[in-house]
Amino acid sequence: MKQREKLFTYVATLLFIIILNFLLPRLMPGDPFLAIYGEEAALTLSAETKQELIAQMSLDKPLWIQFGAYLHSLFRGDLGYSYALNAPVSSVIAGVLPWSALLVGSALILSTLLGFVLGVESGWRKGSRSEKLILFSIIGISGLPSFLIGVIFLLFFAAQLDWFPLGGALTPYSDFTGLTLLQDILKHLFLPAMALSLTQLSEILLLTRASMLTNLSSPYVHTAAAKGLKPLGIRYRHAGRNSLLPVSARLGVSVGSALAGSLFIEIVFAYPGMGDLLHQALLNRDYPLLQGIFLTIAVTIILANFLADKIAWRIDPRMREE
Repeated sequence: MKQREKLFTYVATLLFIIILNFLLPRLMPGDPFLAIYGEEAALTLSAETKQELIAQMSLDKPLWIQFGAYLHSLFRGDLGYSYALNAPVSSVIAGVLPWSALLVGSALILSTLLGFVLGVESGWRKGSRSEKLILFSIIGISGLPSFLIGVIFLLFFAAQLDWFPLGGALTPYSDFTGLTLLQDILKHLFLPAMALSLTQLSEILLLTRASMLTNLSSPYVHTAAAKGLKPLGIRYRHAGRNSLLPVSARLGVSVGSALAGSLFIEIVFAYPGMGDLLHQALLNRDYPLLQGIFLTIAVTIILANFLADKIAWRIDPRMREE
């Protein structure tokens, strides 16, 4: 697929998600205002405030005018107002988004590095006992739900051994700064990041292994071996380096999968990210916040896939010829 066609696909997908996010509450039976803000929030509003919000969102106007007002709000960064938290949705999401980005980014780095190394070793040692042990262990662990891995980690490493905190992203009421603050953040991050990375590990391992097996039978690998290069160099500098191409091409999909898994991991560890915020929004029936979270997650996944596609296009010459 050409780059222009791919760009059009991303733009069309983004527009579809925006339209869907706009239409869902307005096509529900009953009052659209109640569908958007919820019955609990509507009961606390005065008649004047309700009329002001209806006029602001053009709910008393035709659907196409409402969509224009909705797009105008999005371009201004206005995702609505959370009456449960008494704050704009955009500011609430902006407060937790860095924590989710830190968790997902750390998990992707861990799973990619570990999955690449294990995939290279698995492909190199095809048929050996060590390879069978690697595949059996990783695939077995990755087959478990992310929240179950998180619960096991929490009970064993935090509750039983007391090596890590039970939850959160920072020690409550602490005034840490500098290196001490960084250590505290990493200590809280380790367990949820490890639990999330394990759920992503098998896909990267199997993808690297399959690519490794193909590369090991290539002429350039046989030439490197004939020149007397060390096995470690052949394994990583030649066959292993080229095995990174399919991994980079799947990076966007990995981001979406890791982001979905992080929603459950954050709830288990009470980590103050998008998952924990989504849980609060569901409990409070905070519909504006739910809409804002879903839209943010969808846009993030689309952007991640777009950037991964551009990176793969840059590093893989074969894609430039398409």
